[in-house]
Amino acid sequence: MRFTEVEPGRVVMELSTEPDFANPHGTVHGGVIATLLDSVMGCAVHTELAAGVGYTTLELKVNYLRAVGLTGERLIGEGTTIHVGRRTAVAEGTVRNGAGTLVGHATTTCLILS
Repeated sequence: MRFTEVEPGRVVMELSTEPDFANPHGTVHGGVIATLLDSVMGCAVHTELAAGVGYTTLELKVNYLRAVGLTGERLIGEGTTIHVGRRTAVAEGTVRNGAGTLVGHATTTCLILS
């Protein structure tokens, strides 16, 4: 994964699929998409925290909307914060393929670690 955009409350990361990402059906394993979603949402939360303050994922809810191929398909994950409080934060994320088609959506709740 590589960062392509970072701003307060929003992070975009990309990756290219490869055969090592395969599930038994010959498409990208859902765990790869979940990892991209967890990363962009968590990093979006992190952009709104003070220096020295951390976070951890409390809850992750993923919806898989479309299968993804294994041959260098570009996946773009975008995470945005919905709420950042003193103890918890909520964010949402999307993953789109190179054509802009939505392939996954998620929400997360994070625990803020002072």
